[in-house]
Amino acid sequence: MTESKTTPFLRTAATLLLFLLVLLSGCVAPSPPPPLPEPLPPVEVKPLEAVSWEEVDGWFEEDPLPAFAAFLKSCRALKKRPDWQTPCVEAAALDPEDSGAVRLFFETCFTPHRVRNPDGSDTGMVTGYYAPDLQGSRSRSDRFSYPLYKVPDDLLVIDLSSVYPELGSYRLRGRVEGRRVVPYYSRSELDGAALPARGKELCWVEDPVELFFLHIQGSGRITLDDGSRIMVSYAEQNGHPYRSIGKLLLDRGAMTRDQMSMQNIRAWAQANPAQVRGLLDENPSYIFFHELAPGVETPPGALGIPLTAERSLAVDPRTVPLGAPVFLSTTWPSSSVPLKRLMVAQDTGGAIKGAVRADFFWGCGDEAGAYAGRMKQQGRMWVLLPRPQGPLAAR
Repeated sequence: MTESKTTPFLRTAATLLLFLLVLLSGCVAPSPPPPLPEPLPPVEVKPLEAVSWEEVDGWFEEDPLPAFAAFLKSCRALKKRPDWQTPCVEAAALDPEDSGAVRLFFETCFTPHRVRNPDGSDTGMVTGYYAPDLQGSRSRSDRFSYPLYKVPDDLLVIDLSSVYPELGSYRLRGRVEGRRVVPYYSRSELDGAALPARGKELCWVEDPVELFFLHIQGSGRITLDDGSRIMVSYAEQNGHPYRSIGKLLLDRGAMTRDQMSMQNIRAWAQANPAQVRGLLDENPSYIFFHELAPGVETPPGALGIPLTAERSLAVDPRTVPLGAPVFLSTTWPSSSVPLKRLMVAQDTGGAIKGAVRADFFWGCGDEAGAYAGRMKQQGRMWVLLPRPQGPLAAR
């Protein structure tokens, strides 16, 4: 029996159909993946979280009397604020030597709030500052040749907040050149041969490195060659950004991070006198000073009241209100020994930025400087805020 003539055609058609089916099956769009779940909204971290006194690390072991004396000073400024009137009136009525009554005052009039960073952590950097002692003279000489300047007459301070509210408290510094406002002189220009601030010398000192540290600290005592002593404090600055010479020395390998301190920067300067001027000029920021009233021995803080050694704290006021008591839990400089005490937020600083960030005021002189120069510890903070209804309001 012979094969039909149509058989090859049918076989060819079947093969072609099978090929088309295979081809089409590869062109079928895959099933879409299941939709991704909606992202969770970011968790808002509140910078201040109310807690119990039991959660304040070290509160019950602390003697509150030294910080209470500092808080009474804060009340000179705080008593004008409605939220602070009750605790300030209560404080004024207490016996400042009665530790039990003072502790009860803090526990009754205030609620402790744990300070947190935006990422939710509650630890941050705690550094130290102090008011250095310098030797100086009202007259320039070979020994005293480095000037402290008062605010120059040509320094402009421009506040644009009324026109640009988004600038907040930011102020521009500059000077007029023709019809233009240009940046004010930098450190290298102010200390250079032209001496653009000449005639505004408050006094002269003998050591450029000690003068540089005075610029960083913002206040200090100067013993003059006639035996008298004056206190000088920050009045203005030239508007240039601060640049750390310590970081520069680290970057250049002049010392390790473990070696970094004011004491070792001094030692480096003594060993490398020819490089000192160039290093200091790397920081263009410059501070102008004013002389405080005779008899003032402690510099004022941002509240305008005298700071208290080892009880005043510089903070970022965007998180911690100036004048508020703050419990600090950290360690002693270059040590793991606990340092837990009640402080008062009475100052600010250009480098003190962030929620859990503080600068510990150690006082005046070389011993205070020895602690401040080595302090770079981790710490936690609790700010004490007035209760809405204090004891006085309940009477």
